[in-house]
Amino acid sequence: MGEPFRHRLRVRYHECDPQAIVFNAHYLAYFDLATTELWRETMGGLQAMSERGLDFVVAEVRIRYRAPLRFDEEFDVCLSITEMRRTAMRTEATVVRDGLTVAEGELRHVLIDPGTGEKTPIPDDVREALGLYAAEP
Repeated sequence: MGEPFRHRLRVRYHECDPQAIVFNAHYLAYFDLATTELWRETMGGLQAMSERGLDFVVAEVRIRYRAPLRFDEEFDVCLSITEMRRTAMRTEATVVRDGLTVAEGELRHVLIDPGTGEKTPIPDDVREALGLYAAEP
């Protein structure tokens, strides 16, 4: 049980809407970028997972927006694994700028065999690697 996984990003100009704030759909991309880096750190990245015949797909996502992000602001996406089931896991995502939570989300990923698209059990070594970022019970 450790600290959440953190990935730092910066708002790019094209992510902003006419109101000069980040357009809501970009938060999904931020979650995806941070999750990709989590996979890289814990499992060697998407290529290594694919070579093992593993792929996590998003089955569900929820986002709550609390404050805006604006062009050129730096922020962290913090990820904590909150539940690990036989074939699926839940991850809590928090977007933080200067100590302020600007968005909260939850993702549910399901592990599949990329060749068949069928759900497959999460291997023990993957559970152990992801456990480094498990939320406190």
